Amino acid sequence: MSGEVSEQQFAKDTLERYSGCEVSSFHSNVLLTNFPRYVDYFAESRDVKIIEGSMFKVAHSEKDDISILDFKIGSPAAALVVDLCSFLPIKTSLLLGMCGGLRRRYQVGDYLVPVASIRGEGTSDFYFPPDVPALSNFLMQKAVTEVLELQKAVYHIGITYTTNMRFWEFNEEFKSRLKATKAQAIEMECATLFAASYKRKFTLGALLLISDLPLNADGVKTKRSSESVYDRYTADHVEKGIAILKTARKMQEQHVKGAYHRNIGLGTPKALSR
Repeated sequence: MSGEVSEQQFAKDTLERYSGCEVSSFHSNVLLTNFPRYVDYFAESRDVKIIEGSMFKVAHSEKDDISILDFKIGSPAAALVVDLCSFLPIKTSLLLGMCGGLRRRYQVGDYLVPVASIRGEGTSDFYFPPDVPALSNFLMQKAVTEVLELQKAVYHIGITYTTNMRFWEFNEEFKSRLKATKAQAIEMECATLFAASYKRKFTLGALLLISDLPLNADGVKTKRSSESVYDRYTADHVEKGIAILKTARKMQEQHVKGAYHRNIGLGTPKALSR
């Protein structure tokens, strides 16, 4: 049918509605986050404006060749943002998220690099059968750890458990299952992001900040503790994300293993019309 809308055009229109800006405004590197304050910091520190659409909050820095996008919370939103952004000529992307640390030795403010996530959220089932693992992109993992090592940051490497369940801290049955998985952290988006990005060949990794220790008696995140985390760690988390994206681009130029071919100039898909 002549009037039928293509998937690519539909993605473009949807992203523009949800972000409030033209797709041509997006740069080739993207920070994804759940936190409007991260967008605020990015915009203020780069002296760029904030744009808000019907769902997303974004800012674009031409100098850094980086855009930041707050896609809100949860696995359905995570799936949506990857599906939309995968139609853009984006080279690297990184989630700046937070997680609950599940080890006694962890401290609030430590970083966690998830190499994989347990698919407990359900949304990733739309991309792959349950037995397909949700893995972070290898090149992005390498870029993350290289920057963290260079900056002498305190960080851990492990597996997260991705869930859609709220108030799980008060569900003893769920907590027993969670402990049995031996996951190092719990959060709400990584498995979906990793599965969707693998399906879409969208280069994506994650750098998580341990914001609470929910298995400890006094470790559940509260309004007050959340404010403290934002005040203390927002700037460092965002700046690390920017450094990681720039490092990942250099790795792509050097053809470091793990990059999708379209990100190093091989088999590059046609970008959205601008």
